[in-house]
This record gives sequence, structure tokens and C-alpha cells, in this order.
Amino acid sequence: MKKSALNINLMLGMIISCGFLTNVNGEELAYVSNEKDNTVSVIDVEQYKVLRKFEVGQRPRGLVLNHDGTIAYLCASDSDSIQIIDLVHETVVGDLPSGEDPETIALHPNGKTIYTSNEDDALLTVIDIATRQVVTQIDVGVEPEGLAVSPDGKLVVVTSETTNMVHWIDTQTYQNIDNSLVGARPRSAKFSHDGKQLWVSSEIGGTLSVFDVNTRKIIHEFGFEIAGVHRDKVQPVGVELSRDGQTAFVALGPANHVAVIDVSSMSIEQYLLVGRRVWQLAFNHDQSKLLTTNGVSGDVSVIDVVKRKVTHSIKVGRYPWGVVVSGAP
Repeated sequence: MKKSALNINLMLGMIISCGFLTNVNGEELAYVSNEKDNTVSVIDVEQYKVLRKFEVGQRPRGLVLNHDGTIAYLCASDSDSIQIIDLVHETVVGDLPSGEDPETIALHPNGKTIYTSNEDDALLTVIDIATRQVVTQIDVGVEPEGLAVSPDGKLVVVTSETTNMVHWIDTQTYQNIDNSLVGARPRSAKFSHDGKQLWVSSEIGGTLSVFDVNTRKIIHEFGFEIAGVHRDKVQPVGVELSRDGQTAFVALGPANHVAVIDVSSMSIEQYLLVGRRVWQLAFNHDQSKLLTTNGVSGDVSVIDVVKRKVTHSIKVGRYPWGVVVSGAP
């Protein structure tokens, strides 16, 4: 092997082994699925710019990274597939069986199992990554969408938009052990980092429900009011919780704002104006920045978490949907 080739291979090995994927200058990378372009945009998080795009399947939406950040799993909804993307080469290298119209996706903490919701079939599909086989499919409510796995890996929850329920499923037995009513058209679900709470957004209901996981009962419910914005446009979707458990951020859809919530007092602190139809959210590695996908304006807003201020807008493709950041928890 030539010395130059050896140096390149050594450098690539160092990039991958650091625990998350970065570019050659060491900056973090964000990956954004563009629903109507059938592409993924790659963003340099430090430089606030799109480095490139690469093609994926039809109508890409939910995506998640594996634990070392070298592989992304992407819901190509209209291709009826979960695509496996090699992020070193930014190419699709395989598929996982997903059932029809996979929209969202969640990875078990063991890194071996993927869950996806099949909206058209009212099913939760459980997939073994190593064998690329469907382990089982579980009947849930009508139009399942939001997914979350508890930090201890014992529970997976799925929200059903038409049934207006959260379904609590045991990951060992694959049994639906409970069903909880929430507001109309529940979208996203997010466990707190300590696993004690589950936060569920209801898009049409305009609410956000906080559950005690042990009792599976709602302990708090938020409504949102933004000056100058009609209440019908306030549609909660994506939810992110800070690692220290102090702050929650909620994307409010066509209200074009992100709500900032103080968790200890369960109070809304402020609303941040972002792009049009804000959908999903993702922190960077140290949670100093929060990225939002804004479908109608076709951009990503960057929020300075400490200053609680939108600092940048990054143009991506048409209708950005999902976002993940390499190295983020």
C-alpha cells in the first residue's frame, strides 16, 4: 500500500473511532431528510452551511443514527423501505424490511433492534438489524406515527393519530400492556433521559401531555398561546428534552415557533420564532445548539440554547422533515 493511501485510511479510522462522525476539520455534521426532493442534506453545524446532498429513496422522513454515528437508518416512506446509509461514503448500502409506508423510526438502546410505525396498516413493526428480518408486527391504533423507546429498553411507545392514544408495549413480550388517551392527533413521543417521564405532543388538540411512566398517568398538560398567532395554527409536533432534565423544546408546526418549557416548574418560558411549519428538532453533541426543520420555508433554524435565540437559517431542500446530528445523545 502506498504511503498516501495508508495515511488516508488511518485518518478515516480516527474519524470513525472517535465515537461520532465528523468532517476532516472536526466539526459536527447534521443530516436532514428532504421529503419532496428525495435527498438528504449534510450540514456543517459549526459553519452553518450545507456541504452537499445525496439521493435516497422516495419521500424520506424519519431517520436515526446507530450508536457510533457511522450508519443512518432512514424511512423512505413511498419506497416502503428503511434504507441503510453508510455515512462515511454517504450512500445507501442496503434496506431493512419495514412494511408499508414507514414514517418514523426508533432504535433500541441495545443498537440491535429497530421499530417503525406503519401508518396505513395500523401496525408497529419490529426489525432485527443483523438478520434484516421482521421479528414481529404488533396491532396498534389507527394511523400510528410517533415512537419512543425507554432508556432502559423495556418499553416502546407508539402514538396513533386517529385513535388519539399512546400504546405502551413491552419490548420482551411484544404485548400492548396499556393504552392512554391524549389530545387529538398525537404526533411525537419522547422519554426523559432518566426514563421517569414521557412527553407526547398532540397536533390538532394543540396540547402536550406529560406522563408519569410508572403509573402511565398524565401528570401535566400544556396548552400554547402565542400573541398574534391564531390558535388553530398552534400544532405541537417534535419534542426534545435537555440531558440535564431542566428544559423541553416543542415545535409548534404552522405557528412557526418553538416553545421553551421549564421542566421543574412545568411552565412555558418563551416562544422562539423560527421558519415556516417547524416540524422536528435535534440537539448537537453538547446541546449548545438546537436545529429545527422548517418544511414550508425549506430551511433549518439554529437556536443558541443558552441565549435562547435563533442565530442562523440554513437553506436545505424541499420540505425538510427529519434531522439528526452526529455525536448527539
